Amino acid sequence: MCSNKIKEDKFKKLEQFIDKIPNDQSSLIEALHEAQHIFGYLPDDVQSYIAYRLNVPVTKVYGVVTFYSYFTTKPRGKYVINICMGTACFVKGANLILEEFEKELDIKAGETTEDGNFTIEVLRCVGACGLAPVVTVNDKVYGHFKKEDVKKVIESYSEKEV
Repeated sequence: MCSNKIKEDKFKKLEQFIDKIPNDQSSLIEALHEAQHIFGYLPDDVQSYIAYRLNVPVTKVYGVVTFYSYFTTKPRGKYVINICMGTACFVKGANLILEEFEKELDIKAGETTEDGNFTIEVLRCVGACGLAPVVTVNDKVYGHFKKEDVKKVIESYSEKEV
């Protein structure tokens, strides 16, 4: 299937979602969440489309996208690895875990591997301080994470690619 057809299908899916929600600013975050779920990120054309459909200025949409760390304007990998750097996690060695992920994947925080499989990101706080240090991969939470766990986690998600 050609990439234009894929993108067209994604816009159609977003259109169907927006048709079911209030057509105003109150639906902005909900629409952005769904758009990021569909597209994997929020490129300019998707932000413009949402602004148009919700009758909200594009600058307002962009302001929300850039304010919340959940949203991204760059493509992410299939597996997004988030390392919590909140106080409890940092004190328990989250910085060393981040360094190990960067070393193993040969990318820095905020970057995606060339094969598009992994993105490393840093969060301010996951809100699971009792599990510190915390790492998430997509929606899966790993508590009491150790530097030694890095290779195992990467391997387990790499095996899913086979």
